[in-house]
Amino acid sequence: MDKRPAFALVAHDAKKDSLVSFVRQHEKKLLPFRLIATGTTGARLKAACPDLDIHPVKSGPLGGDQQIGAMIAEGRLSALIFFADPLTPMPHDVDVKALTRLAIVYDIPMALNQATADAIISTIAKTENLESTASK
Repeated sequence: MDKRPAFALVAHDAKKDSLVSFVRQHEKKLLPFRLIATGTTGARLKAACPDLDIHPVKSGPLGGDQQIGAMIAEGRLSALIFFADPLTPMPHDVDVKALTRLAIVYDIPMALNQATADAIISTIAKTENLESTASK
């Protein structure tokens, strides 16, 4: 079993470009991590950053949010980065709330914006002593 820390990467439609830009910006720091991403987000991230280890799950509304929730409950994720769009109503809002609840219950870091995601990646990279590995 892969023991590397794993991040889940999720973005609402209006935030996908922002997440792709964020991942490009942090590509070197993310190299040592396994990245789990929902549907379209995962495909866009793989196209933008082919060197990253990105594993797609289903689209959020089609079960991807639940797949990521299960990974949280199983202790398989180190953090959840979810670039949420607070201005657009989401028909699967209950799934987003469930992910938030699980991140709280299982006490994993969860970022809903870029500032918090920056802090999480930097902190986990330093904590796991992976930052020096990524730059080699």
